[in-house]
Amino acid sequence: MKKSKIEVRSAYIPFPSPNPISGGIYWVCLVTIFFLVCRISVTFFDKDGEQEIKVPIGMSMLEAAHENDIELEGACEGSLACSTCHVIVMDLEQYNKLEDPTDEENDMLDLAFGLTETSRLGCQVIAKPELDGLRLALPAATRNFAVDGYKPKPH
Repeated sequence: MKKSKIEVRSAYIPFPSPNPISGGIYWVCLVTIFFLVCRISVTFFDKDGEQEIKVPIGMSMLEAAHENDIELEGACEGSLACSTCHVIVMDLEQYNKLEDPTDEENDMLDLAFGLTETSRLGCQVIAKPELDGLRLALPAATRNFAVDGYKPKPH
């Protein structure tokens, strides 16, 4: 896992304090938080070869693919309503580190082209430290019932 950069985030939070001017009991306080953004290494394999990318912890593989111009369709934009972000986890050991698929994900996987024992939906595979080195294969085709062959651009 690579700690790649420091991010700064600021937020206004309620701060309990008496306020003699307004008579209220809350002031607003600006809090700045510094933290390291951790990323894992993920390699996507498709018909054109392989591409290794760095994925922030907490991001789905569908989002990561779109941010890195990897052709993983995601017709429903990650709402668990299609199977076009179907990926195949190449290592059984890594597959076993994933959360079990929900019934909804399994229902969508039943519609996926080229289903395997280690198939998952990219929108449901979320980066976490123990998945560093994850290797994902993209199937040769997808089943997009809305428009065959259409490849939507991420928003």
